Amino acid sequence: MAVEWIYNQTMKKILGTVFIVLLMVVAGQAQNTAVKQVPAKPTASIDGKSLFHEYCAVCHGADAKGGGPAAKALNAAPGDLTQVSRKNAGKFPEERILRILKGDEKVAAHGSQEMPIWGKVFNNMGSLTMGQTRIHALLQYVEGLQAK
Repeated sequence: MAVEWIYNQTMKKILGTVFIVLLMVVAGQAQNTAVKQVPAKPTASIDGKSLFHEYCAVCHGADAKGGGPAAKALNAAPGDLTQVSRKNAGKFPEERILRILKGDEKVAAHGSQEMPIWGKVFNNMGSLTMGQTRIHALLQYVEGLQAK
């Protein structure tokens, strides 16, 4: 199946000015941290694991436990995404996580919406259908990460 991917100047402006991915830059031996804001890179991927590692791991860590390279620079520590089901009586709250990814529900720990609203980012990378496909792939990947 071919993946249609549209990249245009409007998307470039949106990604460059509105949506960010947080990256941590450690200066020398000091514990001072600075956050470098960069636009989210467009992707043609619709694979949940690839999307997670490209867009989420910088804060949540490659293992999804909250220890990504930018975690220390955030106002609140990123959550351990492997424990979402455990914290919800053993059931993965699919609808809530979907609302968080789409930006429809804020997370108190995120403070001033430090987590980019990936639904809007993905939707601006091409068609609405592809954006929704990416969000659902990411949702399924996070559900598969749950500790047993």
